[in-house]
Amino acid sequence: MTEPSPAAAMPGGTPKPAGWLAHGGQTKPQPKIVIGMLAFAVMNVTTIVSLRGMPAQAEYGMASIFYYLFAAIVFLVPVTLVAAELAATFPKQGGVFRWIGEAFGPRWGFAAIYYQWQAVVIWFPTVLIFAAAALAYIWWPPAFDQALADNKVYTITVLLAVYWFVTLVTFRGMAASTRLSWLGGLFGTIIPGAILIALGVAYVAAGKPMHLDLHASLIPDFSDFHNMVLAASVFLYFAGMEMQAVHVQDLKNPTRNYPLSVLIATVMVVVIFVLGTLAVGAVIPREAIDINRGLLVAYNELWAAFGLPWLGNVMAAMLAFGVLGQVSVIVAGPSTGLLAVGKAGYLPHALQKTNAHGIPVAILILQGLLVTLLCVAFTVLPSVESAYQLLSQMATIIYLVMYVLLYVAAIRLRYTQPDRERPFRIPGGNVGMWLVGLLGLAGALVALGFSFIPPAQISTGSPVLYVGALVVGSAVFLAIPFVIYAFHKPDWKAAESDFEPFETAA
Repeated sequence: MTEPSPAAAMPGGTPKPAGWLAHGGQTKPQPKIVIGMLAFAVMNVTTIVSLRGMPAQAEYGMASIFYYLFAAIVFLVPVTLVAAELAATFPKQGGVFRWIGEAFGPRWGFAAIYYQWQAVVIWFPTVLIFAAAALAYIWWPPAFDQALADNKVYTITVLLAVYWFVTLVTFRGMAASTRLSWLGGLFGTIIPGAILIALGVAYVAAGKPMHLDLHASLIPDFSDFHNMVLAASVFLYFAGMEMQAVHVQDLKNPTRNYPLSVLIATVMVVVIFVLGTLAVGAVIPREAIDINRGLLVAYNELWAAFGLPWLGNVMAAMLAFGVLGQVSVIVAGPSTGLLAVGKAGYLPHALQKTNAHGIPVAILILQGLLVTLLCVAFTVLPSVESAYQLLSQMATIIYLVMYVLLYVAAIRLRYTQPDRERPFRIPGGNVGMWLVGLLGLAGALVALGFSFIPPAQISTGSPVLYVGALVVGSAVFLAIPFVIYAFHKPDWKAAESDFEPFETAA
């Protein structure tokens, strides 16, 4: 990995040419950040892979393999291919705003990037809840760990402390944020994932007691729709491959390295999820799996089986550090893209403020306040687990709507801009694009439908209130960007903005 410049900004960030930074109404030349292919693959793995989701899928035993492969085929692969073509075709600032705006105009482009940002804001508390549990499991004895992880006051305190710590690190510039995300991804996600898989293989090879039926059918039971909601959530485990596409200008030889890096990341993601989930299912009885603490319990059980129980606490510390890396890589991404769009005239000047490092401090503070409100609000729900599920599903719904727009835009652009140079093109001509786009669209719509079904495995209180909260919350969040767009004014455009215009007249 090439060491990033301390003041380097993402392409979706300050709307200045690469190597320039807006500061005090003037510009300062800055060295350009260059990201290597393998480093970019790791960034994508860090963005996508969260080991915390494995216990939820481990409840399905061997059938979890079906869900992962199915989601990879109808979701991860289409997203990867579509994002690769759009990023190579439109390597300008804006990310999904640029791509969808080219197809349908700035109104829908703004909605898309807002949905990406909003889904991430709602998602933050869910991953931070896992961080709180991981920190709780650093201590001894296990009974104390479990009681601490279930304590809402403790959980909220950790949520807010971790989130604001990462935000303050991001204020120091992209170099600090990138370094934290790289280290967190390596030592908090990739290495723990490899250890989990290795321990699982060793556990089975040693003939230890197994709670996973290796002879069970790989085809799940589709008759119980309530059991399908957690399975449908696997789609969002694979979300985010397009998020790092805003870095395409910072890649060395992006036309070649972007597709290769996301291919490497795709293989790594599927392998980690499948083998890690089976390792969790092997050591924890299905009825005892807890979606928030299950991974931590699995590490404890695996290490204890080999006479090294104290290493379970070490793994908890590594996983907590991994959350810092994952939050760090996502705190700046959507918010920096939103800044570039805002400076083009779609957000008030108050939300366009940056610090000396080009970091969108106003947007990050607003983001932090929203995360704080969501963290405090979950105390009214029956349990930490139910709050985790409600927030996860709401983030899933909003993110999937953005993906629906993405697939439709990719298909439309093949016809509205047929002669545009596409350094990377989905194979098969327009037929290939239709096949990939419709496959991804079908997967996103199926996942959307299942997202509104209350899960049977988790106590979420009244099903009517649960579904009602999802419907109302999602409807409000989906409407917000259109309200903002309706009231945006021409004088919102920043004087120094040179955000490129759309090629289309849509």
